[in-house]
Amino acid sequence: MDGARPKPSTTGRVCFLYIAQEHQTLHSVSAAVALARLRPDVEVDLVSTRPETIAFLEEVIQALGDAPVGLRLAGPAWLRGLTPAGGAPLKLPMLAANAAMLGGYDIIVAPERTTAALRWFGVRRAQLVYTQHGAGDRGGPFEPRLKAFDLVFAAGPKQRDRMVEAGLVPRERCAVVGYPKFDVVDALRPTPPRLFAQDRPIVVYNPHFDAKLGSWPAWGPAILAAFAAQDRYNLIFAPHIRLFEGADPRSVPSLAAFVDCPQIHLDLGGVAAIDMTYTRMADVYLGDVSSQVYEFLRVRRPCLFLNSHHVPWRGDESYRHWTFGPVVEALGDIVADVDAARGGHGAFLPAQEEGFRDTFDLTGESSSVRAARAIERLLNRRHRPG
Repeated sequence: MDGARPKPSTTGRVCFLYIAQEHQTLHSVSAAVALARLRPDVEVDLVSTRPETIAFLEEVIQALGDAPVGLRLAGPAWLRGLTPAGGAPLKLPMLAANAAMLGGYDIIVAPERTTAALRWFGVRRAQLVYTQHGAGDRGGPFEPRLKAFDLVFAAGPKQRDRMVEAGLVPRERCAVVGYPKFDVVDALRPTPPRLFAQDRPIVVYNPHFDAKLGSWPAWGPAILAAFAAQDRYNLIFAPHIRLFEGADPRSVPSLAAFVDCPQIHLDLGGVAAIDMTYTRMADVYLGDVSSQVYEFLRVRRPCLFLNSHHVPWRGDESYRHWTFGPVVEALGDIVADVDAARGGHGAFLPAQEEGFRDTFDLTGESSSVRAARAIERLLNRRHRPG
């Protein structure tokens, strides 16, 4: 997997670009592998601004069965040196510094929207593909930068219809491909770790990083304290990686007291927090607006949601997932609320079934192959004679 490896009769160059932390790679790396296998005449490179991401990608590619892809670390090194611990190098400066190199590709595939800025930095020839990095309901991802992309992926009809109806993406530039991350998880088959000495039902608490939307600032420490004071449940605290940027919990004042609590496991950004290990092993999902709830619902189970901002959420498509379980409107006895969510799960099962079906189109070929074929079609149009 040498980024400089030659390919005979190359008919195109495709870059899969990663300028954030490792969690975003799982949404497209399997499509890169599938494309390289489908089209050995196409140069497929995975480019990242973080050496940690390059190492992680190499492991994942091996787990997927290897493929003729290149791995390339983007510079400059001095700009990487300005990166805070656990974070990613500044995205816009890195894009500006690498615009000339990236502009040499026919297609640039990215899991996040900041890559649209390449158009500002003079990249005109290369076509841009946005894969998404989640399939949630939050309104933030549905925004004008989508118009900069030549092709946008959707996991299913929900995402596609919302983007098209908002006028952000023409229907012909939107490809419904399913959810390639599921293919990666199935290939990795992470073994559930033994986290707790006592076997109890497991709750995964997964707050979002955005303080304007997430439950952590107002309610998070109190929730951890409540679980530390009971003995009926084990709790995995696995927030979005950007909430604490992968810090050591001992260095976070609001978390240090819970580090040695036998019924609480803290993970602020390890591999198990991004490869669905925790959402697969948990019995109950506790969260706010993270798209990970849909990954959890690959197997339908009880959910409980936290409205710490007292938003009027009913009927708002950005909160559709809050119809999949009870919503806590005022923090009281959170353990009793979990009990109630488990006991009343049957009432929410139809909404979970419908919501999952609208979110993920998993029919036909694997999601990774469908994504690769969509990129291949874009490449073929680019190189069509005349």
